[in-house]
Amino acid sequence: MDEKLTDPTTLYWNHFDKQPQNYPGIQQQMHPLPAGDAQNFQGHDLLAGRKALITGGDSGIGRSVAIAFAKEGADVAIQYLPAEQADAEAVQQIIHKLGHQVILLPADFREPEAPAAVVQKAQQQLDGLDLLVMNAAIQQHAADITELTMTQIRETFEVNIISMYAMVKAALPHLPAGSSILTTTSLEAFSPSPILLDYAATKAAIVSFTTNLAQSLATKGIRVNGVAPGPVWTPLQVCGGQPQSAIPTFGQEAPLQRPGQPDELAPVYVFLASNYASYITGQIYGVTGGGLINN
Repeated sequence: MDEKLTDPTTLYWNHFDKQPQNYPGIQQQMHPLPAGDAQNFQGHDLLAGRKALITGGDSGIGRSVAIAFAKEGADVAIQYLPAEQADAEAVQQIIHKLGHQVILLPADFREPEAPAAVVQKAQQQLDGLDLLVMNAAIQQHAADITELTMTQIRETFEVNIISMYAMVKAALPHLPAGSSILTTTSLEAFSPSPILLDYAATKAAIVSFTTNLAQSLATKGIRVNGVAPGPVWTPLQVCGGQPQSAIPTFGQEAPLQRPGQPDELAPVYVFLASNYASYITGQIYGVTGGGLINN
């Protein structure tokens, strides 16, 4: 086979050991570690001079996006939970070595005032803001609705979707024409799992929020798009997102027979954030290993 070609079915792992972690999960404690440091990503100054805020930027998809944005020339601020400080500092070290500014903003979006406060701090410390990646999420499985507490339901909606409204409201006065807003939705919005009743509902809401907001902000020259990942190997899965019994075969149900890795998502965020996507708004891009988001 041509050495330049890669078989996507065998590129990464498709079998894992059970590895329970307490919420919110620490990437450095996972095995194998997710491919999430954008090590093979080559930047081309597509985001030179840009100012980006990325929520959930310490691990998983947000981590890879933050590093890829920095490789493309952006200064970044990342939000994360205080318990994830070690992962956040690892991202900080990587981006500092790239010669770009990185702001660490620990905050818990279960607290109603936190999203707007994060936006204000990011804008002030970056001296501007023109990229907003809303990626933070809670995912906790439950066998059925009788096991879902109302506290969990409220917190999942607060973090996954309500925080997005608060962040956009706070960011909008600072976003110039040409800015880009990106959301992370999920294959779960289109093909929900019974064990993720609350999570899937928030991800479906994000699809509507994204496409609707795009229409609202189009005349301001601000583009809004979303990315819908399929199963991706991140701390979200091992700290309650999936039952431990599902971890060994996690992602094998995808047509490509394995879960995705964060580094396979980051280039899509880079493209949508860049001027190459200048005529793209109100769209949801699936990165699902073959799972359908448009059936």
